[in-house]
Amino acid sequence: MLEQIMSLNALGIVGVLIGIVVLYFLSCIRFIYEYERAVIFRLGRVLPKPKGPGLIMVFYPIDKMFRVSLRTLVTDVPEQDVITKDNVSVKVNAVIYSRVIDPQKAVLEVEDYLYATSQVSQTTLRSVLGQSELDELLSERERINRHLQEVIDLQTDPWGVKVSAVEVKHIDLPDTMKRAMAKQAESERERRAKVIHAEGEFQASAKLRDAAKTIEGHPMAMQMRFLQTLNDVGSENNTTIVFPVPIDLFSAFFPQNGESS
Repeated sequence: MLEQIMSLNALGIVGVLIGIVVLYFLSCIRFIYEYERAVIFRLGRVLPKPKGPGLIMVFYPIDKMFRVSLRTLVTDVPEQDVITKDNVSVKVNAVIYSRVIDPQKAVLEVEDYLYATSQVSQTTLRSVLGQSELDELLSERERINRHLQEVIDLQTDPWGVKVSAVEVKHIDLPDTMKRAMAKQAESERERRAKVIHAEGEFQASAKLRDAAKTIEGHPMAMQMRFLQTLNDVGSENNTTIVFPVPIDLFSAFFPQNGESS
C-alpha cells in the first residue's frame, strides 16, 4: 500500500514537472509578423542572424528578444529656426522617410535608432539650409531635398537605417519679408506689362509702315479705305456723316511758292 502511494506521488510529481516544462515551452513561443525581425541575445551574445517572420522560440531567461520593424517610418522633423546664407531668419519643418535594412545594426550600433535619426535630421536640416539663400529655398526645393537625403542617409547608414526621401514641408517667412516679396512681385509684373505694351506698339508700327508702303504703290487703295470707313460708320445708328475730301481741292485757295498773299 505504501509503495502504491509512493508511486502515485512520483507520478504526480513527474506530471507536474512535465506540465511545467510544457507551459515553459508554450510561453517561449513567439510570433513575428511579416514586416518584423527579431534580434535575439542569448546569454548576452547576439545570434548570427535575426529570426522571423513566423513562429520562433525564445528561451527565457537566457534569451532576450528585440523586435525591429522593417516598414517605412515617417518621422516629422519639428519646426527649426534657420538663418539662411543671406541672413534671413525663417522657420522650416520637414518629413523624413526611412526604413531599417539591417536589424542587427539598428539594435547594436545605436541605443534608439528612431530618436537618433530624428536628431540627425534636425541638425542636418539647420546646417544644410543655412548654406542656401532664401531664393534657393523657395525655387530649388527638389535639389535641396535630394541633398538633405544624401547627407542624412550617409550618417544613418552605420546604424542600418536607409533614408529614402526627405521633403521640406513648409517655410515660414517673416511678415516684413512677405511684404517685400509681394512688392517685388508687383514691380516685376508691372515691368513685364510695360515690356509687352512696348512690344505691341513696336509690332503695330511695323504693320502700319508696311501698310503705308503698300498704299503708296497703289493710289486707289486709299480710296478703297475711305469707302470702307464710310461703310463702317454708316452701319452704326448715328447721325454723323463722314465725307473724305481730297486736299488737292483746296490748293487753289492757298498761295503758291513765290507768290504774295
